Amino acid sequence: MAADTIPSRVLRNADIHADKPAYHVRTSAGWRPTSWGEYAGQVRRAGRALVALGVEPGNPVTVLGFNRPEWLIFDVAAMTAGAVPAGIYTTSSPDEVAYILNHSEAPVILVENEEQLAKVQARRNDLPHLRTIVTMEGTSEVEDPAVLTWQEFLAKGDDVDESQLQGRVASLDPDGVATMIYTSGTTGPPKAVMLSNDNLTFTADQAVSLIDLGPQDRMLSYLPLSHIAEQMFSIHAASTSGYQVYFAESIDKLAENLQEVKPTVFFAVPRVWEKFHGGIMAKIGEASGAKAKIAQWAQQVGRDAADLRNQGKEPAGMLKMQEGLAGRLVHAKVKEAVGLEQARVLASGAAPVSKSILEDLAGFGITVHEVYGQSEDTGPTSFNVPGRTKFGTVGPPYPGVDVKIADDGEILVKGRNVFLGYYKDDAATKETLQDGWLMSGDLGQFDDEGFLFITGRKKDIIITAGGKNVAPKLIESPLKGHELISEVVVIGDRRKYLTALITLDAEQAERFIKERGLPEPPHEAPAVREAVQAAVDNVNAGLARVEQIKKFTILPRELSIDEGELTPTLKVKRNVVSDHFADVIDSMYGET
Repeated sequence: MAADTIPSRVLRNADIHADKPAYHVRTSAGWRPTSWGEYAGQVRRAGRALVALGVEPGNPVTVLGFNRPEWLIFDVAAMTAGAVPAGIYTTSSPDEVAYILNHSEAPVILVENEEQLAKVQARRNDLPHLRTIVTMEGTSEVEDPAVLTWQEFLAKGDDVDESQLQGRVASLDPDGVATMIYTSGTTGPPKAVMLSNDNLTFTADQAVSLIDLGPQDRMLSYLPLSHIAEQMFSIHAASTSGYQVYFAESIDKLAENLQEVKPTVFFAVPRVWEKFHGGIMAKIGEASGAKAKIAQWAQQVGRDAADLRNQGKEPAGMLKMQEGLAGRLVHAKVKEAVGLEQARVLASGAAPVSKSILEDLAGFGITVHEVYGQSEDTGPTSFNVPGRTKFGTVGPPYPGVDVKIADDGEILVKGRNVFLGYYKDDAATKETLQDGWLMSGDLGQFDDEGFLFITGRKKDIIITAGGKNVAPKLIESPLKGHELISEVVVIGDRRKYLTALITLDAEQAERFIKERGLPEPPHEAPAVREAVQAAVDNVNAGLARVEQIKKFTILPRELSIDEGELTPTLKVKRNVVSDHFADVIDSMYGET
C-alpha cells in the first residue's frame, strides 16, 4: 500500500471527489472548472512523461512561471514520479535562473512563456545538466529539439505503462525528499530547503483541521508558487481537503478576480493588506457629515465585535444589534468592494503586518489572522486562528509543533513540519538544525496567554555607536501602518543615532497631493513631509531615546524587486538598500 503523500491524495481525490471542481481557469466565457478526476488524469499523464524523459527518483526538476494549472500538474507529477520539484521566481534574472538550474542539476524545466524561456536560452550553454525545456500552453513553438510544447511533453508519456508510475508512487518514503523551496535570498544566494513527504502532509492536515477546510471552500491562487505558503494553499491543503483553487489571471487582475471568485479563504502578504487598507480608508475619508459619523461608529462597533470573536466569544445584547446595523450600513459594502464578502478565513504572512492596519480592517468586518513561519518549517510556526487571535502577535504555536525561546531570544522550533536540511549545504544545515531544533534566526517572546511576539531578526539587529542593541522591526512596523508609507528601512548600525529611509505608497501619495492641489512630486511636497513627520513623532513618543528616529529621508521611488532591493516575497534586502542609497544615508549623518 502506498504511503500517505500529496501525490497519493491527489490521485485518491479522483475517486472521492471525481466530478467536483479541483481548479478553475478564467476564459473569455467565464471561469472554466476542471474536476478532480480530470486533474488526477493530467497528473498521471505528466508523471509518465517525466519517466519517459529519463527523470529518475530523486532528480530535481524545476518550474519557472506564474500560477497556472500546468504549474500544479507538473509539480505533483514530479512528486508522483519520485522526482523533486523546485520553483523559480518569475522575477529572477537569467543569471539567477541559471544558478538554480546548476545548483539543482535539474534535467527538465517547465517555463510559462516566451519571456521566461528567453531567460533559460540566454544561459543555455552554461547549463550542462539541462536536457529538456517544456513550455506551458500558449507559448509559441520553437525550432529546437530540446524545447517541447506542453502537449508534446504530455504525449511523451503515452507509451509508458501506468504500472511504472504506480510503482514509483508506491515506493515514496514519508521521510524522503518531496520538494525543494529555494529561499528568496535576502543576504546571499538562495538555499534549497528540502521538505519531506511527511512535512507536507502533516502541515496540510493541521491547516485543514485548524480552519475546517472542505470541498465547498474557494481560494484564489496568485502569490508566487515558488513560495511555500502559496504551495500549501494551492497544492497541499487543497489536495488534502478537496477545496477549489481559482488561478488569478495576473497580479494586475487580482482586484477584478477577487470580485468574481469571492473566495472563502484568502491569504495575502502585508503589501496586499496595506493596499486594501489604503483604498478603504481613503474612501471612508471622502465621507462627510452624517455619513462620516456613521462610518466611524460602524468601525468602532466592528472593532468591539472583532475583539470578542478573537477571544472565542460572540457579541450579544446591544453590541449584537449594533453589529447587525453596522454590517448593513457599512461593513457589507466595504467587503463587497474588495470581493471578500464571502470570506470566512483571511490570513497574512511572509512578512510582518502593522497592528494598526489589522485593527482598522477588523473595524469593517475584515478580520485578518497573522501567521508566522518560514520555508524551513513548511510555512507555519504559529498561527492566529478564528477564536484565538491577538493583533500584534503571530499567534500561538501551530498545533503539534513545539516552540521555545532560547536564552538569547531566538525562536526555536521542533516538530514534523521542520525540514530535512539544505540541499548540498551541510554547513548551513548544521548551523540551522541543532539537536532537532530549527534555529529560526528570528527573535521573539511569549506573553502570559501563549501568544508569540516577533521582536526582530538576529541578523538585522542594529548596534549603535554607543553599543545599544536596537531591533528595527519594532520601529518600522508601526510606521508602515500609516496610509502614506509603503516601506521603512531604519539605519543606524555603528552610527551615533537612528535614521530612516521611507518610501511612499504611490496611489495614496498621489491622492494626497491632488486633494490639496499640490503641484510638486509627492516626495518633495512639504505637506507630505509634515504628515510623515507626524507619524514618526507619534512612533518616537513610545520609544526609548536610543530607539527614536532622529532624521528621515523620503525616497523618490518605492523599493523594487527589479532593482534587487526586495525579494520576490517583498522582504527588504537591507544591504542592497543601504548600498543603493549610501549617499542619502551619509547625508543624514552630515557625511559625504
